[in-house]
Amino acid sequence: MNRDKEFEQLYNRAWAAGVAAATATRPATMVIGTPTAPFGNEIDYAKQIFVETEGCCGFAWVKIRPAGSAFGRWLKRTGKVRGVAYTGGYDIWIHDYNQSLARKEAHADAMAKVFTEAGITAYGQGRMD
Repeated sequence: MNRDKEFEQLYNRAWAAGVAAATATRPATMVIGTPTAPFGNEIDYAKQIFVETEGCCGFAWVKIRPAGSAFGRWLKRTGKVRGVAYTGGYDIWIHDYNQSLARKEAHADAMAKVFTEAGITAYGQGRMD
């Protein structure tokens, strides 16, 4: 089996693990409203409130290092990544799950675990929006 086929299978296995992890994740529900006092922690329920069942908003990605590795070159050649990331290596961005940071991070971490087990240096990363 050629390397491209192996990398494709690895990527698909990692992606499937990410989807399973994100689906199993239950983000903390947030109640969003106007505080009763400036900078207060109590919500004024007399005013409009919003319930967000998917938790806080954010971004997540899988960092692959180094960019010049065989797997990194394959990611670039197949269009799964853009250019080299600002901090080096390649970033596989997780665009699914609307804005749910918890689901995106679960997906990225699960993908990184599969890549790491295959001998590729990978880290799940994320940040709140």
